Amino acid sequence: MARAITDEPAVGDFDFTRVLEAVADPIRLSILRQLAGAEEDLSCGAIELPIKASTATHHFTALRQAGLLHQYYVGTSRLNVLRVDDMETAFPGFLPALLNAARNT
Repeated sequence: MARAITDEPAVGDFDFTRVLEAVADPIRLSILRQLAGAEEDLSCGAIELPIKASTATHHFTALRQAGLLHQYYVGTSRLNVLRVDDMETAFPGFLPALLNAARNT
């Protein structure tokens, strides 16, 4: 049974400044790019990062609290999925533009 992590904002509470701060970090941008390119939700460990797990947790938390990703547990695995529809509702075109620009850098 899946269990959601609950400290993510509702769409109406998204703060664009917080979103921009979250995506400005190259590690976080890498997480978003990998999630966008995945065919399924990814566990934290399935995302390749050049940092320790404890540091990665900080980055996942920042993305979740900014509203960019949703995390949930299945058993003991924490899975991640981009909040594409929610971001599109709050900031139309932003996430696709960001991911497109990130692919080209």
